[in-house]
Amino acid sequence: MTTATDHTNLSRRAFLLAAGAAAGSLTLGFGTKPAAANGAANYAPFTTSTPEITSWIVIQPDDTTIIRVARSEMGQGALTALPMLVAEELECDWNKVKAEFAPPSENYSRKVAWRAKAQKGAPASHELVTHWGAMSTGGSRGTRDSQLYLRESGAMARTMLIEAAAKDWNVPTAECTAAASVITHTPSGRKTTYGKVAVAAAGITPPTRVTLKDPKTWRICGKSVRQINAPLKVNGSLAYGIDVRLPDMLYATIAQCPVFGGNIKSIDDAKIKTMPGVRQVARLTDSTVVVIADSFWQAKKALEALPITWDEGPNAKVTSASIAEFQIAGFAATNAGVTNQAGDALGAIDNAARKIEAEYHTPFLDHANMEPMNCTAKVADGKVEVWVSSQNGEAAHAAAAEAAGVKLEQVYVHKMHLGGGLGRRGSYNDPIHYAVLAAKRTNGRPVKLVYTREEDMSHGFYRPASRVIMRSGFDDKGTPTGVHIRIAGQSINAWHFPDRIKDNLDPAQANGFHKEDFGYAFPNLRVEVAMRNTHVPVGVWRSVNSSQNSFYKESFVDEMAHAAGKDPFEFRRGLLANAPKHKRVLEIAAERAGWGKPLPAGVFRGIAVENAYGSYQAVVAEVSVTDRGALKVLRIVNAIDCGHAVNTNIIEQQMQGSVVMAMSALLYGENRVDRGRVVDTNFDTYQLLRIDEVPVIENHIVPSFDFWGGIGEAGVPPIAPAICNAIFAATGKRIRSLPLKHHNLAKA
Repeated sequence: MTTATDHTNLSRRAFLLAAGAAAGSLTLGFGTKPAAANGAANYAPFTTSTPEITSWIVIQPDDTTIIRVARSEMGQGALTALPMLVAEELECDWNKVKAEFAPPSENYSRKVAWRAKAQKGAPASHELVTHWGAMSTGGSRGTRDSQLYLRESGAMARTMLIEAAAKDWNVPTAECTAAASVITHTPSGRKTTYGKVAVAAAGITPPTRVTLKDPKTWRICGKSVRQINAPLKVNGSLAYGIDVRLPDMLYATIAQCPVFGGNIKSIDDAKIKTMPGVRQVARLTDSTVVVIADSFWQAKKALEALPITWDEGPNAKVTSASIAEFQIAGFAATNAGVTNQAGDALGAIDNAARKIEAEYHTPFLDHANMEPMNCTAKVADGKVEVWVSSQNGEAAHAAAAEAAGVKLEQVYVHKMHLGGGLGRRGSYNDPIHYAVLAAKRTNGRPVKLVYTREEDMSHGFYRPASRVIMRSGFDDKGTPTGVHIRIAGQSINAWHFPDRIKDNLDPAQANGFHKEDFGYAFPNLRVEVAMRNTHVPVGVWRSVNSSQNSFYKESFVDEMAHAAGKDPFEFRRGLLANAPKHKRVLEIAAERAGWGKPLPAGVFRGIAVENAYGSYQAVVAEVSVTDRGALKVLRIVNAIDCGHAVNTNIIEQQMQGSVVMAMSALLYGENRVDRGRVVDTNFDTYQLLRIDEVPVIENHIVPSFDFWGGIGEAGVPPIAPAICNAIFAATGKRIRSLPLKHHNLAKA
């Protein structure tokens, strides 16, 4: 019935891979070559010595194919999956493929040149042959948004290479074919290689139109392919932003007012100026002080000793409890926006034979990337260079220029591998801003700014805390007649993108409740959002609001099933008659998990289904709970349909990493607020999942070949509700708030 990739165990080795995927492949080393022992300025070399076939492709005389990657790499596999799309249509030898980052600064200059040329009549179809388009990495959009032009670029280059060979042989191009970097003239059997005709091909005008392969005939894509940078991770030579070392480099670290919105009242830098290695103490902004020293440790110790008096302002009285009260008031707000509506849900519930209602809530969550926020900057001779782990190369480029007060043409950004991103390294460019401001003070010497773990976690852009009330009505046969959902939460766009908010409504707050996501065919439905913004800065976290909203929705649907006296799987399947992709993965997960079949004594199942970031996933969780309330998640069965499965190995890793990250949040994750500040600022109180807590993970990849879905974000949302629904089956207790560490699961 389906094409599936099955893995029934998560070994210790697989756990490390999963943890790397969860945290952005943080364990080891980057660079397309090992960094020099004494430090090298160029950690991500950009090939310019060989003519480009297109902006994406350089082929060297030995047939080495270099494919440029515009997106960032944080363990999600962009540096492998995106070149695979190009190579598939290029028909090159995958064993001779190398990948390199496309520089944001170069992308800017090429876009400027394109615009000037386009005004003179250059064909618009060639725009993304001359530069690399968007460089933002997030929302599981890397493959979805770029797959078409990447495949077209590969097909264009293949056509140009064949044409170059045909011209050399003086034969029709229709008589020539290409495979594995070899061009063959079919009638005569003559052969040549890509490397021999690459220079000639670079001078040929790219074709305006190309025909792409049917994905069902893929030769490279659709397979389990090792990530290109895996050997560098294994030998430790992969360098992240925090690994950058430059000649004559200084180090810096910062302190920001612990209360968001507060400022510096005074500092007494005389106390630390004579400490070993200290070069400078300076205010970078009204709320930020930096210490620059000869080493990071010297900067850190000096900053700890620096007397700072803070003006904490009115927000110093805010606590988690006061934020909860503010959100609860949102349930009665009269200005809530409606994000999804069908029929008259309020009337249907009022007139229902039976009604149920439940309130759920989730806390703030930090990204807790294993590589703390950092940036290395050099400002000299009117120019700026930055070395940074960024999810958005173009935003990094703009942030560096703004901080330095120079034009974009004067800035060069070196993109590094990310030791975790998950949204924090997207458009939140505070480390770039502060590193450049620090480097402006050092007379041309480069400065590496590194946040301490505490500074990083106390000044993040957190997943918003939110609350929801969910109500449903049933007829006398147990069939749902209406569902009403009201979310009270904070806007992820209010801080940086206020123009995205209209009529007091941030659409991102309703992720998972939109019409295209919901799936369930409720005859009457109303979803509302009451915006309740606090002083705590919030932002995108892996799967954004879907991580909370799927917990709410799939837990409540389970409550509905039990209220109706129906099996949770059968109840869901009955509501998904008009959502075939939801239904398909639900049925596959249930089948592979053995839903309905007897379980060992003390083992219980829960189920959930979700459509997030263009992909469809269903999860069955198996758990046990001791009489004393000790939870053990024993098994997770995932069924995932992301449409076209480009690299099944990467999908496996991302699904495993999703389980690790989702369970960390479910069991332990929270950032509490007291006296206006975040109080969970290191891993002593912000605990992550341990290796002995990782369940057996089975992934069933079921490609449908008719759409392009995401994978990095998609795997997180249904994990928590599936586990919580299994806990209910085991204990009879509903979990309506997270994390689980606050719940007593002991059987009554």
